[in-house]
Amino acid sequence: MKRLYTAIVVLSLGLLSSCYTLKNSSIPIDVKTINIQFFENNAPLVVNNLSQTFTEALKDRIRTQSRLSIVRNEGDVIMSGAIVGYQIAPVSIEATNSNTAPIAGANRLSITVRVKCVYEKDKKDKNLNFEESMTRFANYKGDIGTQEQNLIQEITKQLTEDIFNRAFSNW
Repeated sequence: MKRLYTAIVVLSLGLLSSCYTLKNSSIPIDVKTINIQFFENNAPLVVNNLSQTFTEALKDRIRTQSRLSIVRNEGDVIMSGAIVGYQIAPVSIEATNSNTAPIAGANRLSITVRVKCVYEKDKKDKNLNFEESMTRFANYKGDIGTQEQNLIQEITKQLTEDIFNRAFSNW
């Protein structure tokens, strides 16, 4: 009985795995390489290593979720861009006693990235080629200094997912 149960489980998992893919992308079959250029930090508020962190996260996302090879020169797809916004703003205000000004109860860190994606073999196809800005944010309480790197990592993950979906999943 135990062997029958094990066989059913293994067979079920095999069938289910054939129906599912982690790489839900619609990359044209003749596209094999991508050149991801360095995303400079052109935001008014500059954070050390944000450009490097973002560029490497984008490369990692494409490397792990597509069949594309990342090349340094002349890829089938050229992806470029810049970090154009890094902003901290209050999202809620807390009252204090009557003699002091109100303080921020929660803040929002927003990062905006300008992205350009060009399929070299079909530069006129507006479904494949694009240039647009994408913004993501995360709310936090307390001091930014202790949370900044985790917030950047969270927002970068969201942005790279947005870019990947826009470039390769026809979203």
